[in-house]
Amino acid sequence: MILFYSTAAMIAGFLLDLIIGDPQRFPHIVRLIGLTISTLETLLRRIVPKTPRGEISGGAILAIVVIALFTVPVFTALFFAYRYSPWLGFALETLFVYQCLAVKSLRVESMKVYRSLKQGDIADARKNLAMIVGRDTEILDAQGVTRAAIETVAESTADGVISPMFYIMLGGAPLGMLLKAVNTMDSMVGYKNKRYLHFGRTGARLDDVFGYLPARLAAWLMIVSAKLTGFNARGAARIWRRDCKNHASPNSGHTEAACAGALDIRLAGPAVYAGERREKPYIGDDTRQTVPEDIRNANKLMVAAAALMLVLAIIVRGVIYAIL
Repeated sequence: MILFYSTAAMIAGFLLDLIIGDPQRFPHIVRLIGLTISTLETLLRRIVPKTPRGEISGGAILAIVVIALFTVPVFTALFFAYRYSPWLGFALETLFVYQCLAVKSLRVESMKVYRSLKQGDIADARKNLAMIVGRDTEILDAQGVTRAAIETVAESTADGVISPMFYIMLGGAPLGMLLKAVNTMDSMVGYKNKRYLHFGRTGARLDDVFGYLPARLAAWLMIVSAKLTGFNARGAARIWRRDCKNHASPNSGHTEAACAGALDIRLAGPAVYAGERREKPYIGDDTRQTVPEDIRNANKLMVAAAALMLVLAIIVRGVIYAIL
């Protein structure tokens, strides 16, 4: 019976995210995770030795503590809530699921870039883009801004939508929250620079492991979404097979390649981070220039893939319910 209410909470949380998104003034668990990571990093750097081995140990401790802090309490709260009342458990898990997802917030933030570009305000477009990417945006022209926004939507389709839904499907909100803790750690400390090369290694590796299956599933969902939304599904499958490894991350290139193929555009390539130019391979064919409308189209693919993932999750939960 709990599985039934948990599945209902998964659906309700998904719909809540789709409708409400992430209001700036509304408390969000990811902000709390980020604050916790920042606080613990400061504390651990004072304690662990200033050596590669010491920093690796500190990063491992950070990962263990953060995952425990945001998984165990969620599991415990849901365990007792469902024991007290299935409806209380449903309401609480709906809230947790809602906070694990980022469909609407991803669309809202990327569409700010789209609107600025449509209005011809490149300065505002760069400013809005800087809120959702880690690269330097001041030097980007309109096409560069457009490509960066599309890449973010494509990559985040896996990290912010499909991956949490995948783990929620398997283990409810506790596993979804575990995934968000890992994702947030990777986004904050998982950089291959002087400061985080050793300290952020555990977080980055965990993100690679937890994102492995969902990233590939997300690519296939995006290919199917391309067919359903009238984009180039064959191109999406072809570019995915050819270019999915043209990315430093073992996971991020999958949805980026599928998106590039679906929209018949070229993404990735050289980018500047903190004033340093990094040479990166291209993803997709240079058949045409990117235009602001491609940001809107990338969002269509993202929302369609999210809907397909929800359907898949319901089917899997239904099969499990029937077996049990």
